[in-house]
Amino acid sequence: MPGTPFAVVHLDVAPVTSGLSVGSLVAGITSILVSVLVICFGAVGGGANGAWAAGAFAALGSLTGTGAAVAGLLGLRQIRRPAPPPAVRFTGRGLAIAGISCGAAGLLLCLLGLGLALVLALT
Repeated sequence: MPGTPFAVVHLDVAPVTSGLSVGSLVAGITSILVSVLVICFGAVGGGANGAWAAGAFAALGSLTGTGAAVAGLLGLRQIRRPAPPPAVRFTGRGLAIAGISCGAAGLLLCLLGLGLALVLALT
């Protein structure tokens, strides 16, 4: 290309939203929704059967909450990584932070719901 030093062409690549950040937010929201099921089964489940159902959903909610936090942290790392001009840059820092916080909240609510189910089943 004439007029550029050493005839080098730098293509401008538009930034791309990180897929890890989006996946983190989706998994975090799923974890919160599953934790609502855990709390409902724990509070209204009725004895030992409700505690078993709450425990099964608590395992699912805990896995999705942990996955959301891990994916969000990996997404933040991917976004912070410096990229030379022809490489793809990633955006989505807010999505990653929201995914981490939703995943942590869902994990905490699942554990609280499971504790509620166990207390009500034992009394």
